[in-house]
Amino acid sequence: MDTLSHALWGKGFFGYRGRPFWSLFFGALPDLFSFGIYFLVNLVFNFSTFKFGKPELSELPDYVFVLYDITHSLIIALFFLSIVYFFFNKNIAFAMLAWPLHIFLDLPFHSIDYFPTPIFWPISDFEFNGIPWSNKYIWFSNLAGIVLLYFYRYKTKKNRLPKN
Repeated sequence: MDTLSHALWGKGFFGYRGRPFWSLFFGALPDLFSFGIYFLVNLVFNFSTFKFGKPELSELPDYVFVLYDITHSLIIALFFLSIVYFFFNKNIAFAMLAWPLHIFLDLPFHSIDYFPTPIFWPISDFEFNGIPWSNKYIWFSNLAGIVLLYFYRYKTKKNRLPKN
């Protein structure tokens, strides 16, 4: 799934307890800390050969795969979420739930051919062969789901406001 969609899903589900920007950030975190770093490094150090679009697996440096495994692991996400919940701030921990949501959304929508989601890394190498999110049915369903979620949030917020 694209990074913007992950951020929007994260905010839609976990951005209503006073931390909407944190939920946006944690919804996008797994992609920002793997592909986002790769994008910035390429933009700065390889500007003359920089290109947009889906890179070939052979073009990607090893650190992208390592960061992808770390940031897309439910084990790692729940570890950090637990630390924040028990030792720091429960509201930020609630917004951090957008991170595991990102992982669960990626699981069925990444094929085994291009960055399958390593949900149980480093304990297991389990991979699920999903339908790529670039499939038009998945992509349009994703957009419809986001619209419905935000419409629901809008309606429920509107109903909670005091009437004059």
